[in-house]
Amino acid sequence: MNDDRNRSWPGQEPDAPRRAQSGPWPGEDPGPAWPGEEAPRRPQRGTPPRGNPRGGGSPEWPSGDEGGPQWPADEAPRRPQRTRQQGVPQRRPVPPPGQRPGQAAPGSPPEGFRQPPPGRRPPAPPPEREPDLITHHAHNGTDDIGRDPYDDGYDDAAFNEFADDVEPQEELDEKGKKVLTPAQRKKRRWKIIRRVSYAFVGLFFVVPAVAFVITYFLVDVPTPESIKSLQNQAVTYYDANNQVLGRELPPSGDRQLLKPGEVPEVVKHAVYSAEDATFETNSGFDVTGILRAVFNQVTGGQGGGSTISQQYIKKATENDAPTLTRKWTELAKSFKMNNQQSKEEIITSYLNIVYFGRGASGVQAAAKAYFNKDAKDLNASEASLLAGLIQGPSKSENQAYAQKRWTYVMDQMVANKWLRADERATAQFPTPIPKNANKEQNSGKMTYQLQQRIKDELAAKGYDENKLFSTGAKIYTTIDPAAQAAAEQASQEGMKGQTDENLLNALVAVNPKNGGVIAYYGGPELVKDAGGKDQIGQDRANQARNPGSAVKPFDLTAFLKMGKGLGETFDGTNNRSLGGRVVRNAGDSTSCGPQCTVATAMEISANTVFYDMVLNVTKPSRVAEAAKEAGVKVAPNGKSVLYTDDANISLGGGGTAITPEDMAAGYASFANGGTYHEQHFVAKLTNAQDEVEFDENNVKTNPAFDDDASKSQQIAGNVTEALVPVIDHSKLKCPSGHECAGKTGTQQYTAKDGDPKAYGERNSQTWMVGYTPSVSAAVWVGGDGNKPLHDPKNKPIFGATVAGPTWQNFMNLYLKGKPAEKFDKVAAIGKDVNEVTTTPTKPPDTPTTPTTPTTPTTPPSTESSATSSETTSRTRTSRPGPTPPIIDPGNGNNSGGGGGLLSRPGPGPG
Repeated sequence: MNDDRNRSWPGQEPDAPRRAQSGPWPGEDPGPAWPGEEAPRRPQRGTPPRGNPRGGGSPEWPSGDEGGPQWPADEAPRRPQRTRQQGVPQRRPVPPPGQRPGQAAPGSPPEGFRQPPPGRRPPAPPPEREPDLITHHAHNGTDDIGRDPYDDGYDDAAFNEFADDVEPQEELDEKGKKVLTPAQRKKRRWKIIRRVSYAFVGLFFVVPAVAFVITYFLVDVPTPESIKSLQNQAVTYYDANNQVLGRELPPSGDRQLLKPGEVPEVVKHAVYSAEDATFETNSGFDVTGILRAVFNQVTGGQGGGSTISQQYIKKATENDAPTLTRKWTELAKSFKMNNQQSKEEIITSYLNIVYFGRGASGVQAAAKAYFNKDAKDLNASEASLLAGLIQGPSKSENQAYAQKRWTYVMDQMVANKWLRADERATAQFPTPIPKNANKEQNSGKMTYQLQQRIKDELAAKGYDENKLFSTGAKIYTTIDPAAQAAAEQASQEGMKGQTDENLLNALVAVNPKNGGVIAYYGGPELVKDAGGKDQIGQDRANQARNPGSAVKPFDLTAFLKMGKGLGETFDGTNNRSLGGRVVRNAGDSTSCGPQCTVATAMEISANTVFYDMVLNVTKPSRVAEAAKEAGVKVAPNGKSVLYTDDANISLGGGGTAITPEDMAAGYASFANGGTYHEQHFVAKLTNAQDEVEFDENNVKTNPAFDDDASKSQQIAGNVTEALVPVIDHSKLKCPSGHECAGKTGTQQYTAKDGDPKAYGERNSQTWMVGYTPSVSAAVWVGGDGNKPLHDPKNKPIFGATVAGPTWQNFMNLYLKGKPAEKFDKVAAIGKDVNEVTTTPTKPPDTPTTPTTPTTPTTPPSTESSATSSETTSRTRTSRPGPTPPIIDPGNGNNSGGGGGLLSRPGPGPG
């Protein structure tokens, strides 16, 4: 392939060397030379001809007598030649647009055309024609912007000499940098300043503005409604009469929320003066304040630049991290909040959440804590003191600090024209009430133990402590103030004169009509520790203990559910061997005889009858089922334990243990005619705005012992009939005009090695549980664990010794003045006790007359060897084994109580 770029002109040898551009063209050489040792020169002309300049043929060529190629006009200036770097090849000329390499340029002689003879030059164009500019590219083969379309990107050194807008080559210094003139250096400096200024404006104004707008739309503003969950408020407890029973403060302190419009102007102005004088006019942040805060930080001064809006955001989000991110979003939220909420809403929310010291969060709580008045009643002086304490709530008791801040706020109120100068001159520093002076008013009469039981119940329903505080809960309890006062009085009076320091007591009363706990006494609220310091006492009303013979009504319930009646008879003799163990009676129950009716056995608390009944007839599981149906709560919902692998459940010993609260609730199902209501402390729960969370006042009734309500009522009525005589037998009396029923219980002390002989007859737990149609009450008096208890005469105590009189005193105090009440009569189940003919016998040491049937209707129960139960022993309790030993009986309650200690055979509390 031929190289068009290297092709020679016609008539020239193909291999002839290219003639240098510095020679004339056309001159001595017969044809134009191509690029060789130096770049070719483009002939300059004023205006290239468009076609024929005169309308004729081809342009005439030079005559040859001129010294070089001449065009009309002076010789065009040559473009300065740029020094070509060493090693860079010389560029080839690029043909004009539309011309292929090797093709003759327009207007040049065609191939084969002879060169004009040397010495002749083309005639000059007419002088009257104005030469065109070189920028008229249509005539010189370039495009509209003066660029050769075949340019390959290298510097076109060949034509640089013809450019009239290119400056000469700049001089370089030793580092290869261009040497600038003073004018150029000045120009460069201003250029740098301009660019830095642009960058500064973009960085510190444009970028932050854009970022602020983006942040504005991304952040969420805490509204007064959403912030309520963070504004922990005091929980208020009410009794059954809707009177304040007590208040509990959150960890952050007392807070009582105000609504927009309830904050007086004097309080707002005082807070503005102390924290943000421009609050009413700023947009959420104060530029002057921010700059002032920056200056203070740099100079070591004090004072921040946060507005009230910003402080509210910080408190509401609980984020006070010292980070730029927090401050940035805080500014955006403050600005957005001021666009969405009114100033009245913002200042009210702020004053509801800010801390003033003395455990008071919010201005209403602060007004109560410092001046025992409502916020609406504060004057300018009092409001100024509270406003001044916002910056230093921990210094609330520092008189010097408080007075200094009060002075500052009062002066600022004058400066902002919110207080007249004459009022300021006559104002006196206010004197706050002593700290905690109103604590009694807040705490009320509710004991710590009662408060915890209420909170436990609510937590089980999904209302934990945090939720109660966040909503400012109002808890309407079932506590009857009259019953509560009677319970505390009876419990304290029952312990008077007792010399045994191990004696403890508890009392719980339940309303059978709805299951509400009307009185709850778990023991003293404060007790002394080993070092003599006060500490919170244990809640004995919620601790499970062996109930002793007080569990026997559940034995009877299981028996009645099987269709058996109070007229059924068992062998009630003492020291019977049952299930490989010897079971004994106590006191006058030893005289029941071989044909002892169930009714008589309940009245005198014959252990052998009920142990035989449960072991051979009902089985322990049915007793546990009856107790749970009545209202005894076992794990996981309760603390009571019903040990079904042990026949000792029949006597309330072994692993069986029940709380006083459950005992009162269980007996309440008997009092209510077989209708069960779950015991509860909370009747209704609302939030601070009185919106109801739940209401237990309209509770559903459920038959306790049978799906048939009438059958359940019949069972409960038969149990009541068996328990009515127990009251008189235990030497207790019902309140005047009221019919009552109940059962005592006693658990014997388990003697230890080295104990005195007298300890073998002492007891560790005693009970009295009884009811009328309107109230069921359980009283427990015992030791903390296995302790040998005694009375002031150093004699053993029984159910009728302390617990019985305490119960009687409570019932008299509470029912005094209330309408008389009787139990409903029901038909007998199974064999009617009234149809059984008995021969009275009188024990020598008791005033009661137990009866024994003359005609046996059922054979005496036989011993059972297939049992793992344990029975009582005066000195020890043996563990069951393949061949259980016969154990001596122990003493029991000689006034209707149970037998001796029936210790736990396995797991479960003793």
